Amino acid sequence: MSGAAPRPLGDRLLEAVLVLSLLALLVASRRLFPSLGGGAGTIASVGILLLGGTVVANLLELVGLPHLTGYLLAGVAAGPYVLNLVNHRAVEELAPVNSLALSLIALAGGAELRLASLRTGLRSLGWATLWQNLLVMVVLAAVFVAARPLLPFLRGVPTVGVVGVGLVWGVMAVTRSPSAVLGILSQTRAKGPLARFTLNFVMTSDVVVVVLLAMAMTVARPLILPGSELSLSAVEELGVEVLGSISVGTTIGLFLAIYLRLVGGGLVVLLIALGLVFTEVFDYLHFDWLLIFMTAGFVVQNLSKQGERFVESIDSMGEIVYVIFFGVAGAHLDLPVLRTLWPVALLFAASRGITTWLASRVASRYAADPPAIRSWGWAGLVSQAGLALGIAATIQSEFPAFGAGLGALAVATVAMNEMVGPVLFKAALDRCGETRGEMEESEAAEGREAFEP
Repeated sequence: MSGAAPRPLGDRLLEAVLVLSLLALLVASRRLFPSLGGGAGTIASVGILLLGGTVVANLLELVGLPHLTGYLLAGVAAGPYVLNLVNHRAVEELAPVNSLALSLIALAGGAELRLASLRTGLRSLGWATLWQNLLVMVVLAAVFVAARPLLPFLRGVPTVGVVGVGLVWGVMAVTRSPSAVLGILSQTRAKGPLARFTLNFVMTSDVVVVVLLAMAMTVARPLILPGSELSLSAVEELGVEVLGSISVGTTIGLFLAIYLRLVGGGLVVLLIALGLVFTEVFDYLHFDWLLIFMTAGFVVQNLSKQGERFVESIDSMGEIVYVIFFGVAGAHLDLPVLRTLWPVALLFAASRGITTWLASRVASRYAADPPAIRSWGWAGLVSQAGLALGIAATIQSEFPAFGAGLGALAVATVAMNEMVGPVLFKAALDRCGETRGEMEESEAAEGREAFEP
């Protein structure tokens, strides 16, 4: 954990050798006896991801890389395209566990949003929301249309249809990864203007993206499908979904606050039950369960006195949650697709990164941001994860003619952003002196200076 003293290199290497030996035995046994392990495959997969992710993260920490990178790499290595310790079936069976992890991350994210912090950074948040969403969406839509000759799945689609698809791709490009930001902040215990700004922006951006997606789909559908008519029904459905999700989230948040005050114990079990059961229920009722859990965490933090206890309870599960979530994400990564589409995916990932940096500079100039946000405010906005893939899945179901190709391209692009983003954000926090290690060194230096004649 980030609060503990650094472990000796020898201990880390010994741990790595032992775990790698166990994994080698497991690989050999699966090769020699392929019929073994069918019933316990899911449990074994969780154990493999936990062991491998923790060891790789501890080793990468020696060179300053974030734990999330280790979890992702361990998932890729254990996944169906490398060692096949976690096969396709196991990845599918881990979906409920992954939903549980994501619901806990959403609860933690909502609980980290404090009204006082939001009021203080409202100017920065407003300008960043405007420029990041507007500029990134427009530029990436234009890049998508310009890259049409490189996209074979768009052959036969008229120019007007490509513009419609590009508009939806632009919305997908403005999605961020709250899970990556929270994972880095959980590891580093970073405090300061950059950490606060990134958290506030990323946690509130999901709501903006959901609204933008409904509007973009309303405009794009008649462009892509000439027989379709412009309909505002999607926007109306969105309003019901968002308001309903916020109402349900507020109710759950008040229930959790009352439970903490009157009972207090057993909260971890209650949260696990919420994450495993209610995600399916909310999905069936067409509510946005991520928004529900984020709202619940926000209510506990800001409308009750139980916020600190609530955050501590979630933090007690923090490392395990992130190992599972990003380990599964790594195992789910489709390496053959990435190998085929990496040049085009690199074009989109680089264009998005450059536009995010430019939008950050413009927004900081209008908001008169402090130096840390002005220089590094873009770094925490590069990561992408589940929401972008969810939008790609929506496009695939709406437009099956080219949806499969677009979905594959989305997976490849998100994979690049998912691998690079956490590294950039941790490096930015280190450069700004906001991580725990940097703050301790700074405080020690100040203490030495105080005693110098």
